[in-house]
Amino acid sequence: MINFLSKIFGTKNDKEIKKYKKIVSQINAKEEYYSSLDDKTLQEKFEELKQYIKSEQKNFNDVLIDSFAITREASKRTLNMRHHDVQLIGGLVLHDGKIAEMKTGEGKTLVATLAVALNAMDGNGVHVVTVNDYLASRDAKELEPLYNFLGYSVGVIKSGMYDEVLKKAQYDCDILYGTNNEFGFDYLRDNMKYSLTEKVQRKHNFVIVDEVDSILIDEARTPLIISGPTNRKSNHYEQANIVAQKLERGERIEPKKADEQVITTGDFTVDEKNRVILLTEQGIKNAEALFEVENLYSLENAKLSHYLDQALKANYLFVKDVDYVVKDNSVIIVDEFTGRLSEGRRFSDGLHQALEAKEGVKIQDESQTLADVTFQNYFRMYNKLSGMTGTAQTEATEFAEIYGLEVVSIPTNVPIQRIDKNDLVYKSEREKFDAVCNRIKELHTKGQPVLVGTASIEKSELLHSLLKKEKIPHTVLNAKQHDKEAEIILEAGKKGAVTIATNMAGRGVDIKLTEEIKALGGLAIIGTERHESRRIDNQLRGRSGRQGDVGESQFYLSLEDSLLRIFGSDRIKNIMEKIGIQEGEHIESKMVTRAIENAQKKVETMHFESRKHLLEYDDVANKQRKVIYNFRDELLNPEFEIHEKILENITEYVQSTLANFDIIDGMNSDEFNYDGILLKLKEELTLELTLQDIKSDDYTELESKLIEILTNTYNEKMSIAAPEQINEIERILYLQILDNAWREHLYSMDTLKTGIGLRGYNQKDPLVEYKKESYNMFMELIVSVKHEIVKVLFSLRLKGEEREKEVIENIVHDMQDSTKNITTNTEISPSIEKKIARNEPCPCGSGKKYKQCCGVSGPKRGLLASK
Repeated sequence: MINFLSKIFGTKNDKEIKKYKKIVSQINAKEEYYSSLDDKTLQEKFEELKQYIKSEQKNFNDVLIDSFAITREASKRTLNMRHHDVQLIGGLVLHDGKIAEMKTGEGKTLVATLAVALNAMDGNGVHVVTVNDYLASRDAKELEPLYNFLGYSVGVIKSGMYDEVLKKAQYDCDILYGTNNEFGFDYLRDNMKYSLTEKVQRKHNFVIVDEVDSILIDEARTPLIISGPTNRKSNHYEQANIVAQKLERGERIEPKKADEQVITTGDFTVDEKNRVILLTEQGIKNAEALFEVENLYSLENAKLSHYLDQALKANYLFVKDVDYVVKDNSVIIVDEFTGRLSEGRRFSDGLHQALEAKEGVKIQDESQTLADVTFQNYFRMYNKLSGMTGTAQTEATEFAEIYGLEVVSIPTNVPIQRIDKNDLVYKSEREKFDAVCNRIKELHTKGQPVLVGTASIEKSELLHSLLKKEKIPHTVLNAKQHDKEAEIILEAGKKGAVTIATNMAGRGVDIKLTEEIKALGGLAIIGTERHESRRIDNQLRGRSGRQGDVGESQFYLSLEDSLLRIFGSDRIKNIMEKIGIQEGEHIESKMVTRAIENAQKKVETMHFESRKHLLEYDDVANKQRKVIYNFRDELLNPEFEIHEKILENITEYVQSTLANFDIIDGMNSDEFNYDGILLKLKEELTLELTLQDIKSDDYTELESKLIEILTNTYNEKMSIAAPEQINEIERILYLQILDNAWREHLYSMDTLKTGIGLRGYNQKDPLVEYKKESYNMFMELIVSVKHEIVKVLFSLRLKGEEREKEVIENIVHDMQDSTKNITTNTEISPSIEKKIARNEPCPCGSGKKYKQCCGVSGPKRGLLASK
């Protein structure tokens, strides 16, 4: 019914395109006029538009027509490229804060210049995000002549750029190109700095995300995390790995009748669909025997069960050369969507250590989160977000729900001539790859170039060995050769070229064809496996048939492929058995292709729910993150009255102390616990007071006395320093205490999130429970930070009479130096040591409380005691 009405009245997308075409005709009407101007006059006209925006504070739409027309004319003169009408539509879509879906080869890189040039006019900066360093550098370099002509500066940030002065200069440019990871990590690192001048980022104004589906959808399940070392170490990974390998894998047999029980065999079962491993009763008993413990799930052995769970995942869910590679004696993650190596990233929660134990490489220390953010919440910080890609409609619902982004499909400049053939399905993987080799040999003999897509490094190397046997010359592009990616893809369109590529497949790199190749049929795409996401398959297809070129694409599948085996093989298997498919034969029909696409839709829905679930939990942390980061910025602001804030905290400390001893307004003064107050002030603030000092007739008098004593004592303590030095010490100490508390809070939040799902068994919504618990934890964090800064400042030792100024200057200098490694070293070790509370575990590792161990006779560890 909907399709029928769409044919009569047109779709929403058709109406959007029609609206944009009217604006395009107005831009085209200006072309002759601006073409007649010389370079200087054209530049002056554009400068007038910029000044109009800055001085009049008018809407960008007031100058849109002229801006687009001038940018197109400038592009003709500097780049020798003229924007087509469909590219102008793409630019309008980006300016409106939407996603422009444009097929491969339609010139998305040039499209972006239209929206970039317009939105950079107010001087607040425009960011263009790409999927890798190569594309960021390439686009910045190629488009710089155009932007310079229009009076803009262009910058680029890449991984490994450690010079903070240089990086800040790049961020100060009008237009900045970089990768999503670098923008996100710079945001996190900025919020770990101890000076406003050290921050590199400025306003999050307008951003265009290239390959937006890859960045905002595919990578959205993996948050950006800066981690550092923790004292929580374990030597149980090797032991858990040995136990996991000794346990026997079984299977889960579903009941055929409603009244029958589920039967499980072996020690554990593997649910590949949901990526879960479950121990059977027998498996638990065997694990307990191997670990030599009575109860694997008792409180003291809780960690062992966790290590075993991760070891089982490492051995039976994660596959070498598919999910990770071993390189230079370390385990490196392979991005499941791009096929690239994710250098520097580590699986969390001990899984990475479990993989290291499995592979027999050095096991790195456990780490804890120091700062984290999801791509969803990072990019939603921008005032205006837009994106472009060749494949977005399949995820239009997610873009709308999560980011509020509308997808507009833009027609191609020239009709697509590529032929997309039906899938060929074989019984076994061996038969499938034999057929693929035969087809490659046929095309290679003909001279037609072939690009073969594989789902993993393992499969690309399998195909590589088969082609070597057949003596077919070819090139392999996978995560192990990612540094040569652009070079390999550029060569993929040459006569007789055979290129094997993983999912990376050179996004953003055009494969240009000669007339001879077009006569041979263009670039042939062969997919050796369907990906879980239809978009990834469409991206592979999109390598061929750019700008009206001829080409073809076809997928070769088998019932042993992961997608079919887990999600859709039964129905197709039944069809093959009924038809009586023989060895080496295949089936090819639209019905089978539809069945496969339905399986993909199921997986896409599952992943969407996973990303949505992640975001719902991160939204809780994101609100808290904003509060902490905003307060950090206040502390960094030289105008912030930090001394007044300290005095406020002293007042709150006194009120909290009285409340802890159940002293309330209206209580008889004879009931006041003076001994408790005096002991607390002595232990926590090193104050030697007597009963006469604080004895009072009522609550108000007692509160006032304590506040006055603490305030006067503190002011006297700090009086030997100059006001600016006091301010600096208070600021740096407050920041370090805040940061330490925030890191511990993140660790507690991670722990809470790990176990919160169990609340569902008690008929409680885990998300609601998480929100309540995390809110209470956050309120405790705020109170503890306020109290901790009071305790630390009162423990401060500024001794001596002649060297006070020198000592204070050295302290401040040391504190500032201790923060300089934060940007390049994620393992941050603050120089200010947290005072150990009497009831905390002793740092010597004895397992006793501090007051019962080293705290008995050990000296008080006054922070910053002078030499």
